[in-house]
Amino acid sequence: MPITCHNRVLLLLAILAVAAAALPFVNFAPNRLVSGEGRALWQIWSFSPWLLLAPLCLLAGLSLARGRLALMLTLLVCELLFIVLFWSAGQAATHLVTAESPLARTSVGSGLWLWLALCLLACSDAIRRLSTQPVWRWLLHAQIWILPLALLFSGELNSLSLLKEYANRQEVFDNALAQHLTLLLGTLAPALVIGVPLGMWCYRHPTRQGPVFAVLNVIQTIPSVALFGLLIAPLAGLTKALPWLSTLGIAGTGLTPALIALVLYALLPLARGMVAGLSHVPADVLESADAMGMNARQRFWQIQLPLALPVLLRALRVVAVQTVGMAVIAALIGAGGFGALVFQGLLSSALDLVLLGVVPVIALAVVIDALFALWIALLKGSRDD
Repeated sequence: MPITCHNRVLLLLAILAVAAAALPFVNFAPNRLVSGEGRALWQIWSFSPWLLLAPLCLLAGLSLARGRLALMLTLLVCELLFIVLFWSAGQAATHLVTAESPLARTSVGSGLWLWLALCLLACSDAIRRLSTQPVWRWLLHAQIWILPLALLFSGELNSLSLLKEYANRQEVFDNALAQHLTLLLGTLAPALVIGVPLGMWCYRHPTRQGPVFAVLNVIQTIPSVALFGLLIAPLAGLTKALPWLSTLGIAGTGLTPALIALVLYALLPLARGMVAGLSHVPADVLESADAMGMNARQRFWQIQLPLALPVLLRALRVVAVQTVGMAVIAALIGAGGFGALVFQGLLSSALDLVLLGVVPVIALAVVIDALFALWIALLKGSRDD
């Protein structure tokens, strides 16, 4: 009887996990100034490397099974592996610090990063196969992080060099978080005020869409660093000609050019999203609204906007995630945020400081994307009901 693989994705991830065993589990350095060396999992705790094949063989066996039970077991096993790997990183750091030196630094190795990523991919694939309901998918994804976050906030991972760096720079980190959120909210608010009416105007005047979107497309093609730089000279000249603008916080560098550039980048997705959303409203629905005696304002607020809202939210979701990432580059012109930690770490060749800026940016983008996904799923669910 031929053996059939019913989950090729899981089998491929299990094979990649075997290859990840050749990479270091953690990187250990005697102190902050010395470059570290990789340590495999079996070099930290003495055991046979062949034991690592047990969970991988289990996953390979599950890839040959079919049905919901096999998918549920796959999700359970991968989630447990993710939690164990997450916890073992802190235990490895504590063990090495105790055995070697209190000044030792232990950072997450490439092998552990890859294992964690493969576990999350396997969990996500199992969830996608288990349920087609967006809300249930969101809840199943969210519950994966309950225990890892509990371990993080309980202090189990405090021996890792990244969290030691956070403890030394907690005030700087908090300020960077506040500045990054300021850039995000300061971009979304004016972008919505400008982008949504611009999209409505383009929808009502189809002949104007070409020139408007051509200009916005040109803005999108300008690299972010170049656009930030192009705004420095005009704003500096403007504040020199009108000194009272300086009292409002407007300057050639800092927050002002960063917000202007980020808003300009956000206009194209929002305007296109608004046009696409309004264009998808069925014509017979609009005719029914006219037959009911609705005026243009009532038709827009009660018919067009609710039906176009999911598409607009998807555009806003793209803008929010895009802004979180591009705000890192804004640190080059003095706008602050997590980018300041990233570039400071790059200049001083401090990898932990770079990660202290990069990891929160990734986490913030994932959280924002997940919240928008939940909002869209709930909106779709309420509409189906």
